[in-house]
Amino acid sequence: MAYAIRSFRSSDAKDIADLTLAAILAVGSRRYDRVQVDAWAARHPGPERFTERARSGAVILVAVGTTDHPVAYSLLEQDGHLDMLYCHPDHTRKGLADRLLSEAEAHAREVGATRLYTEASELARPAFERAGYVVTHRRDFAISHHGQDVGIHNYAMEKHLN
Repeated sequence: MAYAIRSFRSSDAKDIADLTLAAILAVGSRRYDRVQVDAWAARHPGPERFTERARSGAVILVAVGTTDHPVAYSLLEQDGHLDMLYCHPDHTRKGLADRLLSEAEAHAREVGATRLYTEASELARPAFERAGYVVTHRRDFAISHHGQDVGIHNYAMEKHLN
């Protein structure tokens, strides 16, 4: 399948929210246990949040297939924080994460950013490393879920743009 990268449209919001949840539930279990995945999934944003983020200046890049239906996306904040990178489980391992990270970096360079940073899951860490990000430290934290604190971790990563 051929993929294209384009800017977010408000009509993408529901599809992006749905693919985020699908990715967490289907792919998350490859590196996190069921309790961690459930807690993570419960925190994922609904469609309205993506529209709000775009309105507030976040750059959301969307990978689409031949039907122009979102299958992956990245969300880059104005300060260089790459907050989200998700791919629908049916479209993983096709180079979409690499392409989205490259496009986000190109945008950051265009607006004069000197640094990109993120908090990458175990699953996303390899894609960020391929894109030149380095781990600064592991972040261990808890997510409150059903009245209990669920321990989980990710990695603080950054890339300096020169």
